Amino acid sequence: MDGLMGKILLIDLETGETGERPLDEATARDFIGGPALGAKLLYDEMPPYTDPFAPESVLGFVAGALNGTGAYLAGRCTVVCKSPVTNGWNDANVGGAFGPALKKAGYDAVLFKGISPKPVYVFIDDGKAEIRDAEALWGKTVAEAENAIKEELGDKTVQVAQIGPAGERKARMAAIMHDGHRAAARGGPGAVMGSKNLKAFAVRGTQKPAVADKEALAAINKEIIAWQTEGPVKDFVAGFKELGTSLFYEGNILNGDASIRNWTGAGVTDLTEEQIKSPMAQERFKKKKYACSACPVACSAVFGIKEGDFDIPDAGRTEYETMGAFGSQMLHDDSLTINVCNHLCNEYGLDSISTGATVAWAMECYNEGVLSKDELDGIELSWGNSAAILEITEKICKGEGVGAILQEGSRFAANHFGKGQGALVEAGGIELPQHDVRFAPGMARTYQYDPTPGRHTRGGLTPQQGNLPPEVKYNYDDTAPADVDGVIAQEVLSAGGYCQFSEFGLPQGAHIGLINAATGFGYTEEERRKFGLRAFMMRHAFNLREGFRRKDWTISDRAIGIPPLEKGPLAGITVDAKKIADNFFKQIGFDQDALPLKETLEAAGGLENVIRDLYPGS
Repeated sequence: MDGLMGKILLIDLETGETGERPLDEATARDFIGGPALGAKLLYDEMPPYTDPFAPESVLGFVAGALNGTGAYLAGRCTVVCKSPVTNGWNDANVGGAFGPALKKAGYDAVLFKGISPKPVYVFIDDGKAEIRDAEALWGKTVAEAENAIKEELGDKTVQVAQIGPAGERKARMAAIMHDGHRAAARGGPGAVMGSKNLKAFAVRGTQKPAVADKEALAAINKEIIAWQTEGPVKDFVAGFKELGTSLFYEGNILNGDASIRNWTGAGVTDLTEEQIKSPMAQERFKKKKYACSACPVACSAVFGIKEGDFDIPDAGRTEYETMGAFGSQMLHDDSLTINVCNHLCNEYGLDSISTGATVAWAMECYNEGVLSKDELDGIELSWGNSAAILEITEKICKGEGVGAILQEGSRFAANHFGKGQGALVEAGGIELPQHDVRFAPGMARTYQYDPTPGRHTRGGLTPQQGNLPPEVKYNYDDTAPADVDGVIAQEVLSAGGYCQFSEFGLPQGAHIGLINAATGFGYTEEERRKFGLRAFMMRHAFNLREGFRRKDWTISDRAIGIPPLEKGPLAGITVDAKKIADNFFKQIGFDQDALPLKETLEAAGGLENVIRDLYPGS
């Protein structure tokens, strides 16, 4: 089978048994890879209503379809599981080099079930799987464990996905870390990995997927380079190469897209010009550039932080989302502290977006007199207090004191304390990233109703909608066609293993063109659209089988402007989130309870198992 390895591996950590099965061509063509294929596999392998931490719970690592083919900007893979936060479907996307290495090791996906009686790590070497003792690794931070595994295996090129101490504790904000500072973070996949006593998953191999049309793939790659260096995006790409996602920080504060003071502030009226610019001083830490697999942009960097009390030789550059979470969201502008907090999250294996948002929630509660200093272990969590932000972040990373509560996320903490619910800004229990619904209204539907809620990287009316004129973006009458088109495009992008920034980094038609060149599937435009709808419905069906219906997907009132802000660029805005969702469900072929009509599922194709479950006896 071209483009893919054609094999899935199942590992039972309780019994130590492994089982290889073929990825048949019909399934491959219908679901390709990434979260689409992951949803199909977990739907088939995992019984309904399984507790995320139960032995029957399945954790999957799924390569993007184009991983390892040489297609540009297509090096990302996906971790799939049932979320311990939402109790529903979860996919977490990650870059680096793990996805291509997984395919080189011989597999399109590896699924783990069972609970090991002791800490272990799994090593796959050119198709041979081995379960190894990891008791000596338990408790180690990410860098310590990765170095120890590579030393034990005698190979620094081995790719390692692992949990830090937060995942070992099953903290609901725990991430799975790849290549030191690449995180599959949102929704708690690290907690699921920790529940299985699986410290790490290492892969190595020499295999390579066949490419159906090498000349066509090379030609499209050539077009991509021309598009990035000579096309209309060349200036943006040049800036992106230099600063990565941090390029967005200042502008997003000024236009209202970034969170200010836990989503209650208003850009320049709450932050001085110096406070807005100060976090950008992080570039003084840059040691060298970092590129994910098959990426000519290389938007990331490795930092060396040697200031004050800190001597951190290798840290990942703090991305925009984390800059906002630990910066403007807390009225905080100290670049050193922001970067150290990011590094701590990476080393202990935590979702930095949710960690920053949870600290901001606690900070608002403290400043409004909802939480006392004693309840926060004596920390004076005043707005912008660098020392306090660092101290409470360290407590969360180590699960100590109040950190043992906050490590579970803001909704859990509010329920634990029995107060502070009014300061929550989340969707389905997932803290929101740094893109404001009031700036880009279509994000309300994506945040609330995507099968993985609270994600700015899922499909729909993207954050770029915020750049449209107010008379367009706040007109809710005709949102559905573009919303559904956005879902289809994103599902193709995710399944292919593309970077999110391939949206601008690839010329029109290149996404499906590269997939066709690699696989030989020859998808038409109609088939591309059907694939996107099928992939979305497969992920959505997982939640429906768990009993979810429209009333169960929630978003905080503050996120949609209830009550509206009184000042700033988003003053007076309340988003009609219900109408946007009504429009979407009608357009995509769902009823108003978010249940796909039978004819909708039939038209998408490849969803016979979903039809049997939702329409038994039909």
